[in-house]
Amino acid sequence: MGRGDWSRRRFVGALAGTAAAAAGCGDAPGPTAPAPSAAPSSPSTPAVRAPEAGTPGATPTSTPSGPHPLYLGTYTSAEGGGTGIGFATYDPATGEVTGGRTLEGVADPSYLALHPNGDTLYAVNEREKGAVTAVRLADREVLGSRATGGGAPCHLSVHPGGRWLLSANYGSGSVAVHPIEASGAIGERADLVTHSAPPPGPGQEGPHAHQVVTSPDGGHVLAVDLGTDTVYTYRLDERTGKLTEVARARTRPGAGPRHLTFHPGGRFAYLANEVDNTVAVCAYDVETGRLTVGEAQSTGTGSGTSYPAQLLVTSNGSYAYLANRGHNSLTRYAIEADGARLRLLDTVPVGGDFPRQIAFSPDGTLLFAANQRSSTVSVFRVNSASGELRLAGEPFASPVAVCALPL
Repeated sequence: MGRGDWSRRRFVGALAGTAAAAAGCGDAPGPTAPAPSAAPSSPSTPAVRAPEAGTPGATPTSTPSGPHPLYLGTYTSAEGGGTGIGFATYDPATGEVTGGRTLEGVADPSYLALHPNGDTLYAVNEREKGAVTAVRLADREVLGSRATGGGAPCHLSVHPGGRWLLSANYGSGSVAVHPIEASGAIGERADLVTHSAPPPGPGQEGPHAHQVVTSPDGGHVLAVDLGTDTVYTYRLDERTGKLTEVARARTRPGAGPRHLTFHPGGRFAYLANEVDNTVAVCAYDVETGRLTVGEAQSTGTGSGTSYPAQLLVTSNGSYAYLANRGHNSLTRYAIEADGARLRLLDTVPVGGDFPRQIAFSPDGTLLFAANQRSSTVSVFRVNSASGELRLAGEPFASPVAVCALPL
């Protein structure tokens, strides 16, 4: 796939053609991962443990007082984009966001994830020659970058054991595995798996890995590929970092699967299909890792052009939320039958343009939406009983906001 295609996906939001898809994965000219500038430091906020960007919030508990960290991803090579990873704070009671300094010198950090111990932040470098970068949070020092072996990495996650970093290369349709050292730094790549089959779906030129996550039981790694209309299941050898494919799940042709989120019960997952603007309930077999994709369902966005971006599920498994780019809304679903069914409830305006990514605060009481085209982050209060969302004040200005990770 050419550089022009990546650029169109980033800035336009959708390729022209029958089933071409929007995404948030694009390349830009420049080195794989520039060395950090000498300007990142500011008094550091103590690290707080949190899930990687976009995972469900934890079971609500009493909310500690004082500001909490909020890390912001952007495109540094985009017009109007940021200069690195944004460090902000938010009030857990009101949702108000306060700006902070930027860690400069991290190239196109479009997706962020936290190590389980809360000490290290990881970012993709979404460029033609992709890389991943580690940042020590105590002093905000960049610990180095490693090549992913593919183009335009757009998602990464840390394996629950904390020893392996997983990343998805959108441009080349591959998944990379890197070891994580005791210091939090990233080691040389241990494996790279390219999705060479099945053939690309309608309107696609090749595979486009868009997400890689570990199942709740920890037994399998699942990679969602928009280009091949497939979710691949792998076993990770936790000693060597090698991936072995054990199953494949196909969506309907041209669905363009983008993002998978598990129900906390672990037997069902929910798939956002970017190209055909649908969602699907998937059954998950813990023993085999096999995913069975159910019927396509409505996103509630009507007949206009819209591209689902990401799904979240509340920690009690009662509600799911979908970010809709184009319609610029969040869809609320009730989760029924112990996770086996989604019932569409309503949509609410997101308060911005092109919500690329959403994430819960660790206690699940706030939902953050990164709005790429309006360069804002919207914050919503989440009603734990009804699942209703209420905008918490004016959206926060953040240049080309494509990822918000609240701790």
